[in-house]
Amino acid sequence: MEINLKENERIDDLEFKNLKIIQNKDGFCFGMDSVLLSDFAKEIKKNSSIADLGTGTGILAILLSGKTQDTQIVGVEIQKEVAEMANRSILLNNLKNRIQIICEDIKNLKAKYEQGSFDAIVTNPPYKKVGTGKINKKDKKIISRHEITANLEDFISISNYLLKDHGSIYMVHRPERIADIFVLLRKYKLEPKILRLIYPNVEKSPNLILIKAVKNAKPFLKVEKPLIVYTSEGNYTEEIFKIYNKI
Repeated sequence: MEINLKENERIDDLEFKNLKIIQNKDGFCFGMDSVLLSDFAKEIKKNSSIADLGTGTGILAILLSGKTQDTQIVGVEIQKEVAEMANRSILLNNLKNRIQIICEDIKNLKAKYEQGSFDAIVTNPPYKKVGTGKINKKDKKIISRHEITANLEDFISISNYLLKDHGSIYMVHRPERIADIFVLLRKYKLEPKILRLIYPNVEKSPNLILIKAVKNAKPFLKVEKPLIVYTSEGNYTEEIFKIYNKI
């Protein structure tokens, strides 16, 4: 299918099941965090309904379409221009029968969906609280990086509403927010079940976390072995190569 590209846009090959994505070099381009989260969430069961909150370019939805079986995915993105670009990526990959992109504020989703509409939620929310880090109001990435339009509690509270009983939420975030995340997950009856820390290399502290929580589940947290991104020589580790489908 021929897709029209706008100024500063390009098509990137995801090197996985012939999937591709449209990105704008001046806007927000996906990073390793989205790839790691898609791998973390690949256990989502066949025929599940999935909501991707803050879908951005649609990268999580597109990768999950290849990593899960017969799932139906709704990607929610508040930025009209970004949502429109994600929609063109869906058309590019002939995934209209699997993925729907809607331009909406996650705080308005109660008006669009009944309670318990989804089996699973994936989200790569903004990492930074308002008032932390430098904010350039002209930066197109500001909403993706900072809690401008919705904060962590908004993402977690709407997840409780959208998830079916014993449905799962998969999230990638920063280690410095882990206390906030756990407190809010329990506040909204989403029990943390799996935690994995991501380390740039064995010499450094973790810079990402992956969390799975289950609605109305019993308490029990499994801490998985660390995921190391780079070897001491500066190359990807074997596990990262596997996640990127290089092995």
